[in-house]
Order: sequence, then C-alpha cells, then structure tokens
Amino acid sequence: MEEERSLSLLQLMVNEGLVPSPEEEENRKIVIEKLKQIVVAWVKRVAWQRRLPKQDIAASSATLLTYGSYGLGVHGSESDIDALCVGPYFATIVDDFFIVLYNMLKSRPEVSEIHCVKDAKVPLMRFEFDGISIDLPFVQLKVLAVPENLDILNPVFLRDIDETGWKSLSGVLANTRICRLVPDLESMLRCVKFWAKRRGVYGNLNGFLGGIHLAILAAFVCQCDPHAGLSALISHFFKTFAFWPWPRPVELQEGTLHPTLNPTETRLYMPIRLPFSPYEYCHSNITKSTFYKIRTEFLRGHNLTKDLLKFDFDWHNVLEPFPYTKKYARFLKIFLSASKQDELGDWVGWIKSRFRCLLFKLEEVQGLCDPNPAEHIDVNIADPHVIFYWGLQAGKTNAIDIKSVKDVFWRNISTGYQGPFGKMELSIVQASQVPKSAQFDTLSRKRTKACWKMMDYHQRRIPIYSQHVPQYIVGYVSTNGDPEYPNAGV
Repeated sequence: MEEERSLSLLQLMVNEGLVPSPEEEENRKIVIEKLKQIVVAWVKRVAWQRRLPKQDIAASSATLLTYGSYGLGVHGSESDIDALCVGPYFATIVDDFFIVLYNMLKSRPEVSEIHCVKDAKVPLMRFEFDGISIDLPFVQLKVLAVPENLDILNPVFLRDIDETGWKSLSGVLANTRICRLVPDLESMLRCVKFWAKRRGVYGNLNGFLGGIHLAILAAFVCQCDPHAGLSALISHFFKTFAFWPWPRPVELQEGTLHPTLNPTETRLYMPIRLPFSPYEYCHSNITKSTFYKIRTEFLRGHNLTKDLLKFDFDWHNVLEPFPYTKKYARFLKIFLSASKQDELGDWVGWIKSRFRCLLFKLEEVQGLCDPNPAEHIDVNIADPHVIFYWGLQAGKTNAIDIKSVKDVFWRNISTGYQGPFGKMELSIVQASQVPKSAQFDTLSRKRTKACWKMMDYHQRRIPIYSQHVPQYIVGYVSTNGDPEYPNAGV
C-alpha cells in the first residue's frame, strides 16, 4: 500500500507537468554544452589580450557549473538554468566578464534579452539561450586552467576568494554538498517544492522558503530515514518540521561538529545551516507572519499524511491550492506599473527585494499578513503592470492607515534605485473584489526578475580597448545619454 502511495505521487508529478520530457532534457544539455564552448573561447581571447605566453594561452580554460533546481534535478519545463561561470586568475568580472563575454554572447544568434545585473548581491548576466532562461554569475579562481570536471569542494581551488566570489559560489557549493550527502533526493525534493508552491509558502523574497531551504530540509529528513520510500519520506517531512523546536537550527549530518552560531544574533525565525564551510545560515526573509503560515502548513501536511494507509487517502488533498479568498476577508492590493514593458522587470524586481520592509510595517499596524507570491495581470489595464494580493488576517483594527504604510514603504524603495521609477499603488480590497483568476493561483507563473539592461546601440557608446593589446576593442559601454556617468548601464 505504501509503495502504491509513492507511485501515485510520482504519477501526479508527471500529470502536473513537473517532469521535463526527454526532448526538453536533451535541449538543456545542448545549451549547457554550447555555453561551455563559448566560455572556453572567451578565456582564450582574454588570455591573448593579456599577452600571456603561447603555452599559457593554450593551457588556459574555464568551465560552467550548474546549480539551483537544475543542478539538483528538480527543474520543470519552465525552469531557468543557474550556471556559474568559473574563470582563471587573469579574467576579471568588470572588464572581461561584463564586457568581453557579454559582447560575445550578445553576438550569438541563440542569445536574446541579455542583461547585466551588476549591483545585486551576486552580480550576474541574465539572458535567453535558445528559449531557455539562463542566470550566469562569475567567480575567479587563482589558477590558469579550470578543469571541466572541476571538484569545487577541493580546498586547492578555494583559496584567496573575495567576498563577492564566495556569494557567487555559495549555490554551487551547497548543491554539491547536498548531492554528495544525499544522492537520491530528486523525487522527494520535487514533491516538497510542489507542495510549497501550491500552499503559498515558496519564495524567499516574500518571506517564505526558497529552493535552498527546502533542499536542506528535505535532505535532512532523507538522512534521518535513508531506507524509507517516497510516501513515508513526505510524511516524515511534515511530522519532523511540524514539531521542530525552532529556533533550533537544522543542519545536515556530515560526521563533523561545527561551532554553534547563536540564532538570536542572526535574527532568524527558522535557522537552516548551509552544508559547507564557513558554516553560516541560509539567507532568510522570514518574518513573524510568514513563520506562522509555514508552521501552520507543516502541521496541516502532518495531519493529512500521518495515516497514509487510510482507504480514502488522496494526495490531491495534501497538494490542494491554498484557498486565499476563503481564508481571508480582506487583501492588500499592490499594483506596480511602468511606462514601458522593458522597465517593468527592473521596477518590480526592485520592489520585491524590499517586500520585507512592507511586511514589517503591516505587522506593526495590522497584525499577521500572508504575502501571496503569485503575480497577476488585469487584462483591462493597458500599461505594463503586475498585481499582488496579500491576505490580511483580522487584526488590531479593521481600519488600516494605508497612506502611512505606503509613505514608509515608498521611502524605503526610493533609496538606492537607479532605474526609471514606475508607479506603486496600495489599497485594501474585499475578497469579493479579487478576480477569480487570482484567487487560487499560487503555482509556477514565471516570476518577474530584476534586470539592469545594456542600453540599445543607438545611444552614444564609449569603446573599451584592451589594456594589453593597443587598438583592440573588447566591447562598448553605454553612457545612457549622460557623459558624467559613462559606466551606467554596462
């Protein structure tokens, strides 16, 4: 019976379109192989610009390491590919990655919508390659040749890496450690991720669980019961974390003891330790409200799966979409718009990165809030826009001073934003005013990501010449029409 429950869950994942077809998998492998060839050619070009000896140019190399959902094998048909570009000691992020490699990629017919995200915690390029979205950060290792089958956990390769490099490496390091400690995680993690999306507790920017959090929690349960079947693992997952004594940290078993960090110092509601040195906690935006909802959903999952052998057990009950309009009578409507479609991604991405501030303010004046991560479009509105509906629990008062909330949040988002400002409107709406299309949609709609774009080639550009080979142009920098800020928009 338990095996039958596992098979029915796997079939449900297939029916929901969560498992890519063999053709889609092959296409992704081809894209990654092409990208590897491009970065190898890029490194040879940079080595030649640096006037390295011929034997060093011949020996130089770079590679790509995939991570995230693709690296863990839990990606879907619409998933991005996260791939880290690992370069040698002479390739720099400013001149070589963001200019030389950028121009090489931009010239390729397979590449479209390429953007440079320079000011993020993890600087990267974002683009479409044969229709697949790629996020490509960069790290520089202190070696001449980066082997294609690089063992990134080898300490020889990890010496003298700066802080930005460590942030870029963290996703790959976490994935690699998780896969080595728990090699058969794929089915379990795919199910857990699907549950989190369905129940509206997936999305780090909204204060919920991100992919790395779920991967470590799932791997922890697999380590605790390595011989259990899939259905039993899901049941154990909910039981374990429904009654977990937070803020006790969750960490994978590696056979070594790590110095204990004080969770109160990190201000984390749900501390989850990264499985590599230095043993820090996963970045988290969880607040009082989202912590309450996550724990509630763990408990609900436990109550529904504690008896898997019941005759009428049905996985669809466990994975039922969260009924927002039945749960909440009122919602905070967040309306974000921009004058142009290509400016909307910047604007929405920036505001989402500041959602935690809005959550804190709402908790202060209202009480608990449920920030539904799903993004919606009103077909009757012409301007490019995105709408969020956040559930409001009955709190201290039914009268929220929405103007003061907006004023506080606007001051927060106005600080540091370098792109064209869009519009933001906050309002309180009743459940009956939430469109039907937005009432239960907590699933895999593509998220709007922040992008800082290279301006178009009709604008005045400054040619950048190689420092090592006179008269050799490595690329261009857009001035954005402002000669005082020649580096803006790279």
